[in-house]
Order: sequence, then structure tokens, then C-alpha cells
Amino acid sequence: MSLRNYIIVRILLAIPMLFVLLVVIFFVIRIIPGDPVAAMLGGRASQEVIEARRAELGLNDPILVQFFKYVGGLFKGDLGTSTMTGRPVLDEILERFPATLELTIFAFIVAVVIGVFWGSKAAQKRDKPVDIIARGFSMLMYAVPVFWFGLMMQFIFGMQLKWLPIAGRIGATVQFEEITGLFLLDSLLRGNWTAFWDVLQHLLLPGITLGLVISSIFLRMVRNNTILTLTSDYVKSAKARGIPENRILYRHALRNALVPILTVMGLQLALLMAGAVLTETTFSWPGIGSYLIMKIRYRDFPAIQGTIVFFAIFVIIINIIVEIINALIDPRVRY
Repeated sequence: MSLRNYIIVRILLAIPMLFVLLVVIFFVIRIIPGDPVAAMLGGRASQEVIEARRAELGLNDPILVQFFKYVGGLFKGDLGTSTMTGRPVLDEILERFPATLELTIFAFIVAVVIGVFWGSKAAQKRDKPVDIIARGFSMLMYAVPVFWFGLMMQFIFGMQLKWLPIAGRIGATVQFEEITGLFLLDSLLRGNWTAFWDVLQHLLLPGITLGLVISSIFLRMVRNNTILTLTSDYVKSAKARGIPENRILYRHALRNALVPILTVMGLQLALLMAGAVLTETTFSWPGIGSYLIMKIRYRDFPAIQGTIVFFAIFVIIINIIVEIINALIDPRVRY
């Protein structure tokens, strides 16, 4: 099977996967006790007002009618209308998506830098202090809850040392004209260094918190794969020819060790979008994660469904891109 046909097959297979996910989410959130209209109106409205609002939103229709109406809207690119704000869900998600994307990219860079360089050094210095510390760090970061770690980072670097802000995306007094919605990039493109430094300060704590937690996965995988490649015949041959050890590590062993890891890295980038939910809540980061938590609190059915579908589509797209990259860098990959 050619790469093009493989991609087409993956896209076609993604459609029933999305449908099953949608069915599960649609019916599960309606089984959970609670009335979204009562939650939206604060529980103080009369029963007549609640019933009128339910009829207006179509919540009194049979559940199958509601489901097929929603699916029909999805085929038109409509993720529904928020019962809380009355705005299209897609518009609300796209407003918050740049914040989540910026946090995800920053955290991913932190995770890759720590995972790749420390993991490769740990493999090179196997069973020595660098390796022992790396393994201990990896186990600790893998086990620690990200929200607890975020609170500790806030307490130490924000409240005690007062080095960094503990919440928000930008200072209240800092203003600049947006271009892409990625504040760090936009402030750089505008040449506004005051805004750039302020945005970077707000990004450091949540980005490093999420990046350190995810780096544990990369560190272990890079270490284990690099150890395997360092015992390969071509590495032994390179050592016999007198090639410097660091050159062997980075130009031969690490390069080959990263091929199977790229798939995991790509999937982790996509999963970081979902993993940012707790981090965004902890740091009051105005992204999709905090948006989803807010909508769950008010039982905003269309917004919850739309956000999960958006996440699922993003994961599928990243997965397909990773498959293409694997095929391009590794000639052994065949479909």
C-alpha cells in the first residue's frame, strides 16, 4: 500500500472512531444527574422559565431527535451553539485555541530538550550519577500529579520567591495588537519587547510544569533506545575507528534511537492538548482546557461535545502527520 493510500485509509477509519466517540459522549453527559438550564439560570428561576428555556434549546425533544440534529450539524461544520452564551461553540473554541496551542508548544519544547539531551547523556553514562539521577527524576515526574506540582511551583516561584506571576496569560496593564493569537509570537512580530517579556514570564510556570511532567516519558524512552543503539555493531565500529564519543552519540546512536520515538513524541504533542486541562485550571490559563471545565460545571452539552470532538480531530491530524514524517525519515517504513 502506498503512503497516499495509507493516509486515505486512516482518514476513512477516523470517521467511525469519531462517530463512536460522539455517541458515547452525547449519551453519557445526558445520563449524569442535573439540569443544564437550571445550572445556567443559577437555580433561582421559576419552573415555567426553565421549561420555556428548555423548549427553546430543544432539550425537550426526544434524545434521538437531539442526537441526529447534532450529527447533522457536524456534517455542516457546526459544533452547536452554547446553551450558556448563545454563541457558536466553534467560535468560542477558536478564540481559546491559540492560548492552549502556545502552552502546548512551549511545554513540548521543554519536554523534548530535557528528554532528548538528558536521556542520551544518561545512556552514555549508564549506571553513573547522571544516569541514576535521570532515572530518579523520571520516576518522580511520572508519578507526581500535575496539578499538585503546579501548585508547588506557584508557591515556591510565585508566592515565596516572587520571581514569576502565578496566573493569567498577560499582565492587566500590557497591551499589544494580536496577529495570530499566540501572544509570544505576536509580541515578537510587533517588536513589543515589554509585552514579550511579560508574556514569557506568564508562560514560564505553566509551561515548565507541564513540560517537566511530560519529559519523564521522553527521558526514559530516549535512554532505553540509545542504550540499545550504543551496543550496535556500527557504533562499535565507529569507536574502533577512533571517532569521538560525543560524535558517535549524537550523529549515530541518538539519530537512530529517535526514529521509533518520533511517533510517541507526536502523539504526546496531541495528548498535551488534553493534558493541559489541569494545568490551565491550576494557572487560570484562558485556554480550551479551562473552557471545558467551565462548560462541564454548567452542563453546557453542545460546548462539551464540541470541545471533545475538536480534541479528537486534532489528535487524528497529528497522528497522520507523524506517520508521514516516519515514512519520510525511515525508508524501512512500508504501508
